[in-house]
Amino acid sequence: SGAGWSGHCVVSIVALRLSRTLLAWDQKVSLVHGPLSRFLQQVKSECRFSSGMERVRYLQRHIYNQEEHLRFDSCVGRYQAVTELGRIQAEYWNSQKGFLEQKRAKVDTFCRFNSAIVEILTVQQRAEPKVTVYPTKTQPLDHHNLLVCSVSGFYPGHIEVRWFRNGQEEKTGVVSTGLIRNGDWTFQTLVMLETVPQSGEVYTCQVEHPSLTSPATVEWSEWEAPDPENPCPWGRGCGLPQPISSLTLRIPAHQGGGVAYPCLSAL
Repeated sequence: SGAGWSGHCVVSIVALRLSRTLLAWDQKVSLVHGPLSRFLQQVKSECRFSSGMERVRYLQRHIYNQEEHLRFDSCVGRYQAVTELGRIQAEYWNSQKGFLEQKRAKVDTFCRFNSAIVEILTVQQRAEPKVTVYPTKTQPLDHHNLLVCSVSGFYPGHIEVRWFRNGQEEKTGVVSTGLIRNGDWTFQTLVMLETVPQSGEVYTCQVEHPSLTSPATVEWSEWEAPDPENPCPWGRGCGLPQPISSLTLRIPAHQGGGVAYPCLSAL
């Protein structure tokens, strides 16, 4: 019954940990000899949602010394022994009809009851992306260059970034780092366009994200010589968002000429 839920676990509401450390008694009190031993018993409760709130699954897992030995699954409706250690416990709890009914009701009393709070903290959470556009090389027009669209600080992770040249979408020569986690729920990504900028051309990076009511666009028209006092006006690492410290991308060589070159290497 669990196979149908793979890939559909969107939110884990609570992982309750009841940790209990049992120390061996002193040899004057018991027959235990040698150094003190430690044992860890954990009980973890999870709520898994699929298709919004239509399907809810409650799981309670009993773990002893990092090995799961007993499990309650609302899809099954009773306790299941995972190892021999949990067999006697499963038989006992399954014989307690009132207690078993309480566990089956956890889908409503625990999962659905707390889902509104979790939805506010996760599903409804929004953070708008910050978009910056810059070239990787300070060379003149009519030379190969790599335009970078840096998108950072957004949540959730679903995002679409497109490059346009003079209003026409560019699909060739586009490469992306993919989603990068910042460690604070937000994401960042770099989407680059390999091109040969010409005079008068306008390049546009367009970003679509659930936090935006309409697509965000940032334009770049032609290279401007950097300020000697601020040779990298796009921020530290020429716009490379933190915490990335080094990134190397290799663009395939053009057919019929051209070379492959590294970019954003060891910033």
